[in-house]
Amino acid sequence: MRKVLALLLLAAAAVCPTLRAADPKPELLVFGAASLTESLQDLGAAWTAKTGQKVSFSFAGSSDLARQIQAGAPADVFFSADTAKMNALEKAGLVKAADRREFLSNALVVMVPKDSTAKVTSAQDLTAFSKIALADPAAVPVGVYAKKWLTGLGLWDRIEPKLVPTLDVRGSLSAVESGGVDAAIVYRTDAAIAKSAKIVYTVTDGPEILYSVAPVASSKHGADAAAFVAFLAGPDGRAEFEKRGFLVKSPK
Repeated sequence: MRKVLALLLLAAAAVCPTLRAADPKPELLVFGAASLTESLQDLGAAWTAKTGQKVSFSFAGSSDLARQIQAGAPADVFFSADTAKMNALEKAGLVKAADRREFLSNALVVMVPKDSTAKVTSAQDLTAFSKIALADPAAVPVGVYAKKWLTGLGLWDRIEPKLVPTLDVRGSLSAVESGGVDAAIVYRTDAAIAKSAKIVYTVTDGPEILYSVAPVASSKHGADAAAFVAFLAGPDGRAEFEKRGFLVKSPK
């Protein structure tokens, strides 16, 4: 009798959704600029604790991530270190203007190895270095920002031959920490995690740095992606980014 009852319960569970455990939420895949690594990892863990939904990440230069999305990579959310890459995706119909959030900024800094005695009191002093690490100034946002800054000061042509290009800002940080270059231009937030390099100059006259985040229009989990973006732009996200040294803009 007990065996018959057990079989009946199993059969009922097979046809009645309320008797089955709820299906887990689909895992979200977030493409994020390398400078956001620690912040997004912590926020992903907080989101999972809050909702039960897992979040995985792919970190790289924003230009590389944007190209992957244009090629059909199954990202659910894109967080770029500039607006230009997001603008390109919007123009291609891969993100929607109404879904974008732009509330995060940063600052450029010059770093040298921890044991270096070099001093930088102005951008002009960069011309004294023989090797300067910088993420690709033709594509990666931190490099684009740095080039615009130095071009505006009339120094780009003198500094460009000294550049050691890297794939992203974390590559530049690694180069200066290893002592392979004399200096590196990175974001202030990257400098905050450095153990073998130090800041010798903070750029105060550079271009505005503005990050942009949006759910990817082709995501199969659009509602969840939009909810995660709202979480990043909300109080919890803002507090985490501020803790990491980002400049958080007030909501409009």
